[in-house]
Amino acid sequence: MKRLLSFLILLTLMGFASYKAGVWWLADQRLAEARTGLSEFGVLERGTIGSSLDGRVLLKQSSWQDFRLTQPLELGLAELDAGSPLTLLTALANPQPLPATWSLTIEQARMALEPTMFRNWVTEGADDQTTSAPLVALACAPDPRQQLGSGDLKRIGIDAIGGDVLLRQTREGLRAELNTAETGSLEIHWPGARIRLDSSGLSLDHGSANASMTLRDAGLMRRLSAYCARETGLTLNEWAVAAAGALQNGLEARGYQGSDQLLALYRQWLTEGGELTFTGDLGSGTLGIPLRSGAQDNASWQVNYNGDQVPDVYLLKAVPIPPDVAPEALEPVVAPEDPEVVQWYVEPVENANLWLGQKVRVTLSNDNQVEGKLVSVGERELEVSRTVAGGEVAYPILIRAITRLEIWRRGRAD
Repeated sequence: MKRLLSFLILLTLMGFASYKAGVWWLADQRLAEARTGLSEFGVLERGTIGSSLDGRVLLKQSSWQDFRLTQPLELGLAELDAGSPLTLLTALANPQPLPATWSLTIEQARMALEPTMFRNWVTEGADDQTTSAPLVALACAPDPRQQLGSGDLKRIGIDAIGGDVLLRQTREGLRAELNTAETGSLEIHWPGARIRLDSSGLSLDHGSANASMTLRDAGLMRRLSAYCARETGLTLNEWAVAAAGALQNGLEARGYQGSDQLLALYRQWLTEGGELTFTGDLGSGTLGIPLRSGAQDNASWQVNYNGDQVPDVYLLKAVPIPPDVAPEALEPVVAPEDPEVVQWYVEPVENANLWLGQKVRVTLSNDNQVEGKLVSVGERELEVSRTVAGGEVAYPILIRAITRLEIWRRGRAD
């Protein structure tokens, strides 16, 4: 009896060790394949591999560094739950097809923010005049072409974006959740949708039903709209109206016209935030917003704002209107210099690096002016330091948006 018991214990230990070793080896092989397949786009660090007897494999302290970004995405814990040990081993040995039910949980995901998140070679080829009018254009600078960026998030106190992610696949459909501490949350329930893995890579079968989504902002929009309105020199309502106008222009460039209620809901969300619950077809070009064909069409988007249904949210078909192209800026007029007088003198923008530390006044293409101390000059932008609430804040300005650069100095003799 003792021999039998010893044999069973030994067999159990061998099976446990074989399972752990098998999961580790198979997971290492799959991650090595993923690392090779993604090597064109970035570097995947797998971290430490672990497993449990209930069919889970865990990665600790893994990361993804996209070549286009200056900061990596750090993953504190990533957990794949296949439901059972056998299903996990089968999926790791041959992930095509994926199991019928599984879940992926990512905890403590984090990406630090910098004023410039994209590398120079990514942004060098960007040309505002050749791209379509954006649907979401949130101006947060005196020049309306300078849109919300990571530097603005840092200025309102958000130094990193981090949170938890849940992706659960069942026979009924797909559920996804993204929860962050300072930037809100997003929940998606998509009946009939299924993630598939084949020789061509990951794909998504949309299914026949629309997805239901819930978006919460965690107070972000109030902070963001107040900051952007202050930076643009507008009232909160004026800033929201301008942002809604940019949405309308983007829709018109695509051949649509938004209803009054759609634009009003967008303005309300920008200034107040809150909770939006809606259904939509994520595979369509309008995200499931109904496109009315005439006056007799009563179709309306099923959307709730803070628990109340919003009526008459829809789109109308319109003739596409191309966005206006800003005219070329006129050559600045150079004031005559007087060596006896200290005043503003015009200098070429390409010589801005000669005036670091000096008081400057920058005129933008929309006639707005920014005045302060010139603290840095780069290839694409310069920074002007301004006094805000008793402290100094370095404010980035795109060089291509500058039509006039003036220096406060004593004139030079001819």
